[in-house]
Amino acid sequence: MKGTGKKTKLLICILAAAAVLMGLVGYMRATAHTITVGFIYDNDETTPYSYNFYLAQKALQDTYGDRVRAVMVSNVLESEIAEPVKRLADAGCDIIFTNSYGNFSAMAKRYPSIEFCQASNEISFPNEQIDNFHTFKGEVYQGRYVSGVVAGLKLQEMIERGVISAQEAKVGFVAAYPYHEVISGFTAFILGVRTVVPQATLRVKYTNVWSSYTIEKACATELLEEGCAIISQHSDTRGPAIACEEFYAREAYHVGYNIDMTDVAPNTSLTSTRINWTPYVLSAVRAVIEDAPIEETVLGTVHAHNDMSAGFEHGWVELTDLNTAIVPHNTQELVSQTIEGLEDGSIEVFSGDYEGINPNDTSDTIDLREGYTENEQSSTPSFHYLLSSIVEVEE
Repeated sequence: MKGTGKKTKLLICILAAAAVLMGLVGYMRATAHTITVGFIYDNDETTPYSYNFYLAQKALQDTYGDRVRAVMVSNVLESEIAEPVKRLADAGCDIIFTNSYGNFSAMAKRYPSIEFCQASNEISFPNEQIDNFHTFKGEVYQGRYVSGVVAGLKLQEMIERGVISAQEAKVGFVAAYPYHEVISGFTAFILGVRTVVPQATLRVKYTNVWSSYTIEKACATELLEEGCAIISQHSDTRGPAIACEEFYAREAYHVGYNIDMTDVAPNTSLTSTRINWTPYVLSAVRAVIEDAPIEETVLGTVHAHNDMSAGFEHGWVELTDLNTAIVPHNTQELVSQTIEGLEDGSIEVFSGDYEGINPNDTSDTIDLREGYTENEQSSTPSFHYLLSSIVEVEE
């Protein structure tokens, strides 16, 4: 029985180590405190933009369970952010996320012990560095481009079936405001369409409001009546999708934003593109739990002070499921190839034999034969040129 004593000692050591480990885990569980996470939404879950952000909140609760306590405030006007921030601060929030386009940097200065994370926009960046204020956004032009490829494949199929001619390959876009983010999005969309149908053109109608079912649906219907075969949108209701579904004058289709819209447009909605806020939210909260810097914890590109973005490569941008009942059979294959090209950098979206002009300053122009790198300097899109040869904006 030589060696039995050594084996017994080894077993005792293993059991002792296991006991210590179990005790340590028990201690960590006993001493771990709950992180309180606040969410401020400009609307509520009934609108696609806020619902898409709410999905990240749900993923947070599903992932961390009782390690986090989520507190939500909805329907917050940009001009009235102080009161809900105070309410969340009084609730003991350690970190606050917001999808609103109001300026939250002043609130961050007022509550330096709370981390503030805002979906970035053209007015969100403060003039000074504030350590507890962070901005972030998915590089959604990538999703616009890929969804444009899907639309282009459907246009090509319609041409081949004789539904429209190549000269009638016209798509429409319901746009909220002439902001950089919106212009960048619809430009990437039509450039994606034209990789399949080079003759395609785009007509844009502005609603001048972020969320109005009635106005968005009316604009989409007008674009359809003007001959657009496919409608997409940067607006915050399902109105454009339902306009396509209810349009019986001729065949027409829809590409959505923020959420899958096949529930209201099963016969016409091809797909949607969305920013997936979950990777950032989960990692930012993990950083707070571990008392680590957010920008060193989240996977993405860090721009200026505390500003981050990413695209398909880190899951910050997604395409919703293709509506296989109506998309061409080779759509998934080309979608996968396009996403791969965006991830490895072999596809440059804003490029080609196009010239653009800033609608607010005619002296500001661009030649896309030299290319343009979107989100190079910040998480907020910066492309703001109208490609007048292929894009028409209706007043």
